[in-house]
Amino acid sequence: MKLVECVPNFSEGRDIEKINIITKEIESVPQVKLLDVDPGESTNRTVVTFIGTPAGVKEAAFRAIKKASEVLDMNKHQGAHSRIGATDVCPFVPVSGVTMEDCVQIAHEVAKRVAEELTIPVFLYEEAAQKPERKNLANIRVGEYEGLAERLKDPEWAPDYGKPIFNPKTGATNIGAREFLIAYNINLNTRDRSLARHIAFNLREKGRAKRDKEGKIIRDENGKSIKIPGKFKAVKAVGWYIEDYGIAQISINFTNYKISPPHLVFDEAIKEAESIGLRVTGSELVGLIPKDAMLLAGRHYLKKQAKSPGVPEEELIDIAVKSLGLEDVSPFDPKKKIIEYQFQEVEDPLIDKNLRQFANELSMDSPAPGGGSTAALSGALSSALTSMVSNLTMGKKEYESVQGKAIELAMTAQELKDEFLRAVDLDTVAFNKVMDTFRMKKKTEEQKKERDAAIQEATKEATLVPLEVLEKSITALELAKDIAMHGNKNSISDAGVAGLTAQTAAEGAYYNVIINLPDIQDEKFTTDIKAKAVTLKSEAIKISNEIRKIVEEELK
Repeated sequence: MKLVECVPNFSEGRDIEKINIITKEIESVPQVKLLDVDPGESTNRTVVTFIGTPAGVKEAAFRAIKKASEVLDMNKHQGAHSRIGATDVCPFVPVSGVTMEDCVQIAHEVAKRVAEELTIPVFLYEEAAQKPERKNLANIRVGEYEGLAERLKDPEWAPDYGKPIFNPKTGATNIGAREFLIAYNINLNTRDRSLARHIAFNLREKGRAKRDKEGKIIRDENGKSIKIPGKFKAVKAVGWYIEDYGIAQISINFTNYKISPPHLVFDEAIKEAESIGLRVTGSELVGLIPKDAMLLAGRHYLKKQAKSPGVPEEELIDIAVKSLGLEDVSPFDPKKKIIEYQFQEVEDPLIDKNLRQFANELSMDSPAPGGGSTAALSGALSSALTSMVSNLTMGKKEYESVQGKAIELAMTAQELKDEFLRAVDLDTVAFNKVMDTFRMKKKTEEQKKERDAAIQEATKEATLVPLEVLEKSITALELAKDIAMHGNKNSISDAGVAGLTAQTAAEGAYYNVIINLPDIQDEKFTTDIKAKAVTLKSEAIKISNEIRKIVEEELK
């Protein structure tokens, strides 16, 4: 699932009616979910957080910036936070299925549209910055809104998009792309803030000031303090005392969890605490966290326990919650705390039904769910069986030489299982979209053209979903073959069933590709897709026969 987060900051934190007018624009866009609206009275600024598909987020961001330019007036704005415009910043953040490069592209596209359609000067910052000095937002904000008119006269500070003309009502907007920011606290069994600060300084990238034997700060020739770097890059940290909890905490911002993930910093905080006679009692997540960060933590702690990390994501998340002590001071609900779980791709998902409910739904007279969803489910069952045999191979002395392979197979199979499960719903959604296009109006010639184009587009989509299942089925077959060859021979029959269900997934998906092609008018599309599907089907049958031979030879 492709998900992008957007966190625009609007220069209004006191007039709730105006804030609501802006956020309603975001909520009006399909494939977008508004997560949080956080107004600040003293800053006179509201931080809004929403997520959605790349296309949805892009549209919602533009609409919000447009509405802010209509209802806010920077001539009247005063607040404690630095700012240069009605929409001061609008960063795009990759969450899942998208890269930083994708978010940079989104930033450019929105910036161009804002400049051209709204005549608002736009500066690009962070990862979208076109000049090194603009990467840091603070450099762009020098002089703030009050100094913007003069600054725009300087050719060095011409906007990245739009003309260098001061718009007194809207000011300018900073649009960028950045990594997900995780706000996280580590709890200590002390009230002493100075001890928490001591650990924080050792952990954070900035480190601490270097001191001489007398404790005085050592400075360079320019009078700046010389720093001793901390242990983790992309980590900001301070120590503080929280009266509500009665404990001191190490308060951390992870500006790039892919460089320094929370679980590694947590483990190091435990060592630092023990070195000065303290204990880490747990930790606390403030706001949301990407699922990937939790899965990384779960795998990390399972490996430390010498257990297979190739388990379902729910199990990985549970291990992460327990290992990080995320319920030390307050409950931790993954459905509320993991950002991907905030966005439901499909209403009333088929995969949330129990086996009887799914089978009952399948047996009814409605054409969806049908063979396509069943093919995808077969792929999920194949992947689950491969993971099972891999995990049953783990820890067995006679299979010591293939432990690394078994771990890798289990992890890959778990990820593939989840992709197949997603396709169970996507196949039904794609079919229903085709049915919806046939219900479109066709009274006028224009309506007929729109309906025909929509039918063609929806039918292509309904073809590509099973094609993707067919492609993944080849991977499932290869995994099943691998575990049949190297895995626990006591489970060879399970590896065989993994092969059979993967073959069912492949051939079932093939049928669902081919049945759609006669309705598609794009000859190049149909020719290319059919050739690809035929090749993949032949490959599936070949691998399936190889698995059958391995299994039946072992069962003799």
